[in-house]
Amino acid sequence: MPRHPATLFGPPRLAAVTTVLAVGMVLPSMIHSASGQVAGGARPPASHKAAAKTVWAATASGRKVRVSPPKFKPTPVHPVKLTHPGRDTMQIVTAAHGKWQHSVRMRPAQTVMQLPGIDISAYQGNINWGAVKPYIDFSYAKATEGNYYTNPDFYNQYVGPYNAGIIRGAYHFAIPNNSSGQSQARYFIRHGGGWSSDGRTLPGALDIEYNPYGSECYGFTHSQMKAWIGDFVNEYAYKEGVYPVIYSTTDWWSTCTGNATRFHSNDPLWIANYGASGGGPLPGNWGFYTFWQYSDSGNMPGDQDVFNGDHNRLKALATKG
Repeated sequence: MPRHPATLFGPPRLAAVTTVLAVGMVLPSMIHSASGQVAGGARPPASHKAAAKTVWAATASGRKVRVSPPKFKPTPVHPVKLTHPGRDTMQIVTAAHGKWQHSVRMRPAQTVMQLPGIDISAYQGNINWGAVKPYIDFSYAKATEGNYYTNPDFYNQYVGPYNAGIIRGAYHFAIPNNSSGQSQARYFIRHGGGWSSDGRTLPGALDIEYNPYGSECYGFTHSQMKAWIGDFVNEYAYKEGVYPVIYSTTDWWSTCTGNATRFHSNDPLWIANYGASGGGPLPGNWGFYTFWQYSDSGNMPGDQDVFNGDHNRLKALATKG
């Protein structure tokens, strides 16, 4: 059953989110059953060799566009010592670096069609999804970071909501200077980040934001960062037949990509802003957000989010392009 719309402070950013996104979901290899099937009705990942020569991927506007085999642009690789991947989450990193004075508060003054959800990681541990189900419509769980870390609680945080009837998704925490966008997209897909048009699985999300290990932009120029994001996005779209959601802040996106405008037409936006109504100013020519992370804490586990639309639109995002 869908929840009641969330009541938020301030006017919504264009609740008319179009039907978005289609085709295949992948769970981590550890979740495969003895029969070769994957828990939750998912399919194993396709390889480029096995994939059809013509690939169509659903975009943020609901269009399907032809995706050619990706051509990758090399970006700098200069790995740093990674000491705390389990703590690199939307909740901790974004809150620590975001330039907000307070969290946006829920007020009864205005009701808009914004469905409540959460995003979580190993920081939250195992969750009782039966207790959470009455209060949310969707959840996202951290699956991977770089090409070296998988969330030890991912099975509970990903298969758990699916079994409870909650629409779920997975996200990848990017470390661009550690390895290429292509390799991190492949790692993400292999370990839970794929997609299935089953009506209960959201497209994978790329968490691209502040560097928890050093310089804000990972030592990349604007052109290098755009190339890295493009490599990740194109690899994901080609393999999964859908463009991934991009999670970021307006501050980071402007600082580290030069406010790149090349992604808004294909990738749904997940904006993080804890101090402004309606998601605040949006980056990169996005006219509306698909998800808004409005607080790093609340009554539910993890970060507090909303989907910009009604339950039919959320289900469409998990079903078809």
